[in-house]
Amino acid sequence: MTSPRITNLSLVDTDPAELAVDAIVIGVHSQTGEQGATSGLAGTLLLASGAESIAAAFDGKLTETLALLGATGGPGEVIKLATLGTVTAPLVTAVGLGPEPSGAAPAPETLRRAAGAAIRALAGAPKVALALPLPDDADASAELRAVAEGALLGGYRFAGYKTRPQPTRREPVAEVLIAVPDANDAGAQAEVVRAQAVAGAVRRSRDWVNTAPNELRPPSFADAVASAAREAGLGVEVLDEAALAAGGYGGIVAVGQGSEAPPRLVKLTYTPQDGGNGKRVALVGKGITFDTGGISIKPAQGMWEMKSDMAGAAAVGAAMLAIAALKPAVAVSAYLPMAENMPSGTSYRPGDVITMFNGKRVEVLNTDAEGRMILGDAIARACADGTDYLFETSTLTGGQVVALGKRVAGVMGTPELCDRVKVIGDAVGEPAWPMPLPDDVRKGMESDVADISQVNAGMDRAGHMLQGGVFLREFVTDDVAWAHIDIAGPGYHSGEPTGYWTKGGTGVPVRTLVQLVEDVATNG
Repeated sequence: MTSPRITNLSLVDTDPAELAVDAIVIGVHSQTGEQGATSGLAGTLLLASGAESIAAAFDGKLTETLALLGATGGPGEVIKLATLGTVTAPLVTAVGLGPEPSGAAPAPETLRRAAGAAIRALAGAPKVALALPLPDDADASAELRAVAEGALLGGYRFAGYKTRPQPTRREPVAEVLIAVPDANDAGAQAEVVRAQAVAGAVRRSRDWVNTAPNELRPPSFADAVASAAREAGLGVEVLDEAALAAGGYGGIVAVGQGSEAPPRLVKLTYTPQDGGNGKRVALVGKGITFDTGGISIKPAQGMWEMKSDMAGAAAVGAAMLAIAALKPAVAVSAYLPMAENMPSGTSYRPGDVITMFNGKRVEVLNTDAEGRMILGDAIARACADGTDYLFETSTLTGGQVVALGKRVAGVMGTPELCDRVKVIGDAVGEPAWPMPLPDDVRKGMESDVADISQVNAGMDRAGHMLQGGVFLREFVTDDVAWAHIDIAGPGYHSGEPTGYWTKGGTGVPVRTLVQLVEDVATNG
């Protein structure tokens, strides 16, 4: 299933007022404080840079007209105005950027969300130009990258399963032009190429998450990832249920044994030219294609969103596709454990003791804590294969949503690596917040019969996000720096579209993972 997408994104240095497009997008700032309060209706808006020629064509009345239409310049607000021949494009679209920053362009994430909101609002317009503010100096790479990514992701729409045409559903924008000072600048062109690779990976991740769970069970998910990876030139290894049992992957086998669709473990390998910088990175992603909770069954309300419980594996698999395209100078291996957690006569049970890949024995207290079981095996395998850095991501705990909400991921593990995830997450617009792994949480997970129980022995959900991190730490060898990124909230967006997020899978944290790999390639 192929979702509609922007087929062409390019740079132009033509005067925006003269561009032959269906719509031209400009930025507007809100004015605050005494100036905005006293300057009247027309003064409550301030045009962002890049819109000068458009404003001149309107004889200085553009902000007044936009204000009359209700524009405030608030972040993400979109107002459309027919140009009536004043410029070549028939439609000017003003997107809000919030208050004007002092002495600089808006933050990259502000531009990313603005571009996404505008492109989504302009569905039905085949060709759109973005004349958003970019810094005048040569180092505008972060802002240009943000605009390109925002456009590509804001224009995303899942193909869906409707059998009849929807008369009111307009086709997404097909072609986007970004106005820049020099369209032939090599650095700017490189940013467009990178944005297309990364945004393409995010879109692939979203497609996998949004696919109906009856069409993406573990074997078919493994086939889809393997096929895409081979096409990208990655090394591929797929372990089926027999190989998993023979290899001692007790956690993956246990979780998957309740479903007629057997589990899988997919390993993807990227080998850099000339051996890279000598460092090795492992990526691990949770791939529960549907989570009923197993014997410890979930409440029915909202269970349909459990098709997104494989968002971690989708992000890791898609990130590897971008890595294959960008070719960083570091070796990367990815591990995607996949299972369907179903209740049946063959399901694993509370009270079972499972022997994991690294030999540790786990007492099962809650079959709905299945993600950590399959991840424990995958993390142990990654460490056994050898790695210097390990980044794992998963929709692991409802505790993450309670603690940090729907937009901010929780990150646990080696402090230095957690800080690295936070800095890079902030830079790419996928925020994460470091959380502790207290000793008393581990003490509460002691088992009378095994090495560890998968949840607090008293079934206490206090610090539930931390319990997940503490459990996963048991499978990381001492010489490996690691970070667990819990995306239970950010991995799936159930609300109305906002910025460059559409409803459904978000693709978080594909961009963080790609940037982390590039950072290790550059800085070790």
